[in-house]
Amino acid sequence: MRIGPYQLKNNLIVAPMAGVTDRPFRMLCKRMGAGMAVSEMVASNSLLYGSEKTKRRANHEGEVEPISVQIVGADPKMLAEAAQYNVDNGAQIIDINMGCPAKKICNVMAGSALLQDEPLVGKLLDAVVGAVNAPVTLKIRTGWDRNNRNAVRIAKIAESAGIQALAIHGRTRACAYTGDAEYDTIGEVKASVNIPIIANGDITTPEKARHVLQYAGVDAVMIGRAAQGRPWLFREIEHFLLTGEHLAHPEVSEIHQVLLGHVQELYQFYGELTGLRVARKHISWYTKGLAGSASFRHMMNRLESCEEQLAAVDEFFAEQASRGSQLRYLDLAAHEEMAA
Repeated sequence: MRIGPYQLKNNLIVAPMAGVTDRPFRMLCKRMGAGMAVSEMVASNSLLYGSEKTKRRANHEGEVEPISVQIVGADPKMLAEAAQYNVDNGAQIIDINMGCPAKKICNVMAGSALLQDEPLVGKLLDAVVGAVNAPVTLKIRTGWDRNNRNAVRIAKIAESAGIQALAIHGRTRACAYTGDAEYDTIGEVKASVNIPIIANGDITTPEKARHVLQYAGVDAVMIGRAAQGRPWLFREIEHFLLTGEHLAHPEVSEIHQVLLGHVQELYQFYGELTGLRVARKHISWYTKGLAGSASFRHMMNRLESCEEQLAAVDEFFAEQASRGSQLRYLDLAAHEEMAA
């Protein structure tokens, strides 16, 4: 899998997820086997460039290349300026969001709402590609509803504009995250253009990753929600694709160590107060499926210091070790793709 001058180590990509794919999560997934990770989206509104949130999202210090940053907006000039701003701040690949179904994004005619305006899509892509000396990629959905799946037309517009890779979530804007992702439309897109195509949606297991790669004929798969609390999924998929054999699921002791490292990186990245709060959702994801995790997660949300949080995590995993617990995935449906 190659994007512009960047040769990825494999064809497994971390999906951009708002509030999730911050620098600590991206770096962790890359260490666990992902070939690339796309940042959570950065608004094109130049007034936001000075905010702490935007500065954090533009922070790529120590991150393994290539650095891919997703931007969102509906004004060609502003989107081009946002692309240049991010390249100036270390982005090596610019990804454009035309897949997010969230109302607050679609209500300003950005994200997946843009799929209804194909001429504007062309103007936006031309503006960004022309503004930066870096590869530009695009993330879309299959269309805006089931009667209007226009991903093939959008893909041809993208190829003509110079987009160097296209990621497609196998649902329409109207579907949001309901129902099952479909890969027929993604396969049609792959057959219609000559740029790399990345399939996204409901890729939760090594078998599903192999199925989608073969069924749709795509160049890569993009994984979102399934990696929340399971960053080792990337190494499991990579091993399965290479050998046809399964890696053993991580032991509880490894989950404990990965979680501790992740949480401590969150404290350092956000500061203790915000880091404590961000860590809660990750702790919930890591512990899902382990004995007693429901009551543990409820208790965790009431703790107000990093020391209490770390001590609670250690105590929970000590109890798991005393039980000889093994990781169990009780509800894979909970790990369905949510990435836009």
